[in-house]
Amino acid sequence: MSDVSGKPCILCVAITGSVPTKADNPAVPITVTEQVESTQEAFELGAAICHAHVRNDDGTPSSDPDRFAALKEGLEKHCPGMIIQFSTGGRSGAGQARGGMLPLRPDMASLSVGSNNFPTRVYENPPDLVAWLSDEMRKYAVTPEIEAFDLSHILQAIRMHEAGLLHGRLYVQFVMGVKNAMPADREVFDFYVRMMRTRAPEAAWCAAGIGPNQVVVNEWAIAAGGHTRAGLEDNIRLDRDTLAPSNAALIARAVDLCARYERPVASPAEARAILGLAPAA
Repeated sequence: MSDVSGKPCILCVAITGSVPTKADNPAVPITVTEQVESTQEAFELGAAICHAHVRNDDGTPSSDPDRFAALKEGLEKHCPGMIIQFSTGGRSGAGQARGGMLPLRPDMASLSVGSNNFPTRVYENPPDLVAWLSDEMRKYAVTPEIEAFDLSHILQAIRMHEAGLLHGRLYVQFVMGVKNAMPADREVFDFYVRMMRTRAPEAAWCAAGIGPNQVVVNEWAIAAGGHTRAGLEDNIRLDRDTLAPSNAALIARAVDLCARYERPVASPAEARAILGLAPAA
């Protein structure tokens, strides 16, 4: 028996993102209908959170609130109780357009509280935009999931939460393996976990790995008692030679890891309780 045995693990499926295309992997869901169907498959395997971006008809990234509204409606119908988390990430739009869907009142939204390098650009999250996004989330009772690409982002999120600037319970996701940002480094991961335990002991945390790091970081997080994320946004392959056939296939690997460490997969209702979210309507 491990020391995390019996502790429910929340699985988040990151279904689309802003970068992968059907040319990269035909399973990447682009239209709202495809997104709902792909999410439902992952939901039925145990994913309790859907981390969602939307795309234009030509597959390019979008922040269109109407597309988010259609996706939310489909997910509520076909994935009852699932936690809907919209992305306010900078690859999908610029400035306040990044938060244009927050009036739809999803359960959660991603929030990056600092800037860092990405593969070919600077991922800009200036303080005034971070403040506006966090204000909008408080206004519409949307709980942020902090996407931490660096240690400073974790510490900034803790400061913001202590100052009452973030709605709801603090939830921090370590994102590891983005080129030019924080690599998937086990020593760094362990330090992140210690920071959360010592600086924000009441908070929950999760971790996501990019590309081949996905399953590695999934296991680190599950073994350490945290929660984790998988999906085609972050990784389009099962291995070097095999494309992932679906988001569900990537969630299935995380489910298997939960079983290995004797951790039950959290139901949507359990995930809502862990994260301090309202019960599903």
